Amino acid sequence: MLGTLPLMAIVIIIYNVVIYLTGLSMESQITSISLISGAVWTISVGDLILYAGLLLLFLELINATKTGASTIVNHALSMLVLLIALVQFIVLPQFGTSTFFALVLLALFDVIAGFTVTITAARRDFTVGE
Repeated sequence: MLGTLPLMAIVIIIYNVVIYLTGLSMESQITSISLISGAVWTISVGDLILYAGLLLLFLELINATKTGASTIVNHALSMLVLLIALVQFIVLPQFGTSTFFALVLLALFDVIAGFTVTITAARRDFTVGE
């Protein structure tokens, strides 16, 4: 069952929790790191969520190489996550940020790449059998 859960949903849920339950903004600073060059790298809540989203997108792409019924359900749920995130971005003012738009793009990439990788893997499996 956990294999069918789209990982991008986790990032969207985290964004919702931060917005509605913690009262933090995406610009809230978490930490800053002094680099050897003398520059100071500031990491905000939004940055951390985006980094987590990139990591989960990578794991989702690895997961898309599997074939089976659970993969199809995962792709359908990923499409649902994309639609929900897109509606939140368009309709709710607290989601109209660049950070959330980047998460919507990650969800879009997840849907497109998931279907593409699965179709390619299925085609490869089909041609091997001939």
